[in-house]
Amino acid sequence: MSKLKKANILLPVIAAFLLWIKTYIVYKTSFSITIENFMQEIILLINPISFLLFIFGLSLFFKTEKGKSRYIVLTSLILSFILYANVAFYRFFTDFLTLPVLFQTNNFADLGDSAATEIHWYDFLYFLDVAIVYYLTRYYRKYAEFTPVKKSSRRAYFLISAAVLFLNIGLAEAERPQLLTRTFDREMLVKNLGTYNYHLYDIFLQSKSSAQRAMADGSQLVDIENHVNAKYVKPDPEMFGIAEDRNLIVISLESLQNFVINQEMNGEMVTPFLNELMEDSYYFDQFYHQTGQGKTSDSEFLLENSLYPLGRGAVFFTHSGNKLNSLAGKLGDKGYYTSTMHANNKSFWNRDIMYESIGYDYFYSAQDYDITPDNSVGWGMKDIPFFEQSVDLMSTMEQPFYTKMITLTNHHPFKLDEEDKFIDEYDSKSGTLNRYFQTVRYMDEALRHFFQQLKEEGLYENSIIVMYGDHYGISENHNEAMEQYLGKEVTPYVSAQLQQVPLYIHIPGVTDQGKGKTISKIGGQIDLKPTLLHLMGIHSKNDIAFGSDLLSPDHRDFIVFRDGSFITSEYVYTRNTCYSKETEEPVEETFCEPYKEKASKDLGYSDSIINGDLLRFYEDDY
Repeated sequence: MSKLKKANILLPVIAAFLLWIKTYIVYKTSFSITIENFMQEIILLINPISFLLFIFGLSLFFKTEKGKSRYIVLTSLILSFILYANVAFYRFFTDFLTLPVLFQTNNFADLGDSAATEIHWYDFLYFLDVAIVYYLTRYYRKYAEFTPVKKSSRRAYFLISAAVLFLNIGLAEAERPQLLTRTFDREMLVKNLGTYNYHLYDIFLQSKSSAQRAMADGSQLVDIENHVNAKYVKPDPEMFGIAEDRNLIVISLESLQNFVINQEMNGEMVTPFLNELMEDSYYFDQFYHQTGQGKTSDSEFLLENSLYPLGRGAVFFTHSGNKLNSLAGKLGDKGYYTSTMHANNKSFWNRDIMYESIGYDYFYSAQDYDITPDNSVGWGMKDIPFFEQSVDLMSTMEQPFYTKMITLTNHHPFKLDEEDKFIDEYDSKSGTLNRYFQTVRYMDEALRHFFQQLKEEGLYENSIIVMYGDHYGISENHNEAMEQYLGKEVTPYVSAQLQQVPLYIHIPGVTDQGKGKTISKIGGQIDLKPTLLHLMGIHSKNDIAFGSDLLSPDHRDFIVFRDGSFITSEYVYTRNTCYSKETEEPVEETFCEPYKEKASKDLGYSDSIINGDLLRFYEDDY
């Protein structure tokens, strides 16, 4: 009978053990977690144990075998689902879930094909241990005699759980000092704390973020103002106001990365029109996206505000009611009619709410377009009919106007109707990369039609057309296929370079007819707002902006990614490693050390503005 009594404490241990082993296997097979030494491997191995022992150990307080068994099975199922949700999310975004992302339920119905492509038939294996635990609980309920666990046994159990936790934290802190201050690096948190402890810490961060607004006051802006004023650069006198009073058309090019620009695939040019446009535009070949989990919405936030997106979730959801000092607002104050054009549901990414805070006069959404099954694919309206109908709408706008357009067709999972395939698929093991070249080629053709329509409608000459890639299209999960296309290994250094997206500034009469040029300054989406304001003849001297004018001779070659990585003219800092651009090999971390504080300050101050809604104090106090 003693063995049957021992089963009362053995069952939660078995459940914790099974989920622990499964979690470690998932770490090694489903996530690309960089392990640099043996100690990091040990930390990765032990980091799930303390939480699992604790959470399953709560079953020891149950007074009945039935309640205890149900709790263990349900806990096993919930934690397995959380783990699997991270796996599915990671397959596309190469990132881990955060609490704000889970609240973005308005987006779930629109994910459609993108979500379906990341779910595989063998995914039931992620829940195999749940079935084993269920069987064991049934077995023990039938054959084991239930007896309450003694207090001394429970105390010993939880002391062991606490000891493992402190061991984990101690090793993690020794391996990565100030770990919990690097909240923007989710891979580091998961690698050192574990998936489950990471989610608990994420809940704490969300609570802390919510409290920041209530406790904020205008005095916090003093240090921030000094910081951004030090980053300000004067505009080029020859460029300042060169597009004043013109219409401003900004196009967000969905998932377009630089590695396809002016390149061939199977002997065919992928972007023939954009290649030609390089000669007639200011084209920036070292321009990077800086988005986080908000993807396209983050790129919009960067464009409008020259603030960094948050490290967790999307600002469009978490802080849609904030007071902002946007590009649209400044142009509106100058008499511009401001709008945004996106043939999608108004509520997707919470745009219907956030756009009011940004200050657009109107949002041309799905209800303003004639969307049919014939002119739609994947996520919605195809780019060619979208541009056609958008130009018709532009022709009715009061001038000068500022409108931002968001394309859709070049979106994961990159599917096209047969009649829209202008080139063949690529041939690799990644269907995603194979199809990507086709949807990029379609987008390129759509842009050719768009420019022609602007000319036909008489809108071209009095406009400035700005186009930029919003975020990556091919994640690191497709590195093997990317290596095949690029003909070289995708190291962390190369991966950082692949975050380059194109930026075109096309000014009829200024850059067209072969008067454009390629500009090799290092810049990012954070720089768009001050650059465009200066082109439009609006000073940004007193603006709280973290970017600087890309066309200024004083622009500094330094950009920060949302995960704390950064790029300078000489170095790339990524995955906690400093790389030399000259050799593309790791160098001593001391070379990157001077830039770390700058990167941390940029992200920290920007987060303070957003979490504290500090711009609500800006006009009143400054």
